[in-house]
Amino acid sequence: MSSFLFWWQHLPFHTNPVIFSVGTFAIRWYGMMYIVAFAIVYLLTLYRIDKERLSFEPAYIGDALTWAMVGVVLGGRLGYILFYGTNSFIADPLGSITPWSLSPEGCHFSGISGMSYHGGVIGVIVALLAFTKSRKRGFFETFDLFIPAIPLGYMFGRIGNFINGELYGRVTESAIGMYFPLAPTWELRHPSQLYEAFFEGVVLFVILWLIRKKSSTPGFLSAIYLFGYGFVRFFIEFFREPDVQLGFVLLNFSMGQVLCFVMMIAGTALFFATRPSARS
Repeated sequence: MSSFLFWWQHLPFHTNPVIFSVGTFAIRWYGMMYIVAFAIVYLLTLYRIDKERLSFEPAYIGDALTWAMVGVVLGGRLGYILFYGTNSFIADPLGSITPWSLSPEGCHFSGISGMSYHGGVIGVIVALLAFTKSRKRGFFETFDLFIPAIPLGYMFGRIGNFINGELYGRVTESAIGMYFPLAPTWELRHPSQLYEAFFEGVVLFVILWLIRKKSSTPGFLSAIYLFGYGFVRFFIEFFREPDVQLGFVLLNFSMGQVLCFVMMIAGTALFFATRPSARS
């Protein structure tokens, strides 16, 4: 038992964030997880339109996801700068925006470091608003189509965070704790990335997948997702180390919790706004 605990607690030290490198150019697991995530969302959405006989063409799904990818990258990066990295942006505007880091050893693509989930959501919403308007399709009709698969794709992003040893949890005395090389102190910490991968990813996916056919109006699944993710993430943030440059931003709440509270309000408002009685 003691040998297993030692292996578990030191596991982050043995996870190499680099898959392979060519010269000074490195391909990392975190970047690869973005590709895996979008592939899963694409395949599960194709499964839905085939088995549930939804009125969408496969080409439409691919085009929508392409726009969503751009929204995730731009929104995620700009959201991180806005919510977490304003000082870094002021000090180095170009270096804060670019998705790679330059050093004497060369160019390292991390695919992309310093991303905000909430910024990514906003980016996807803006991208799909523009896309659906150009195709003359309903926004919520399209957004709901992808919603059940999104948490499972998102799970891989958190696994990428774990492999990178970033976004580690707060100090704990529990045996489930781990030592993270990038942490400022040599203490056991909650593997909060894995908590998020399971609850925000697997659990939320199961819930949304089971109720995907019970959607009464466009926007229903989107509302459940917004509230559900915000709710789960809000409580997991109690185990996650606050961003060092921000700490607690409101009372004893982190920036992530503040944003998740806003997300829950938005989900609740959308739920009531899209009910059949509200639309009649």
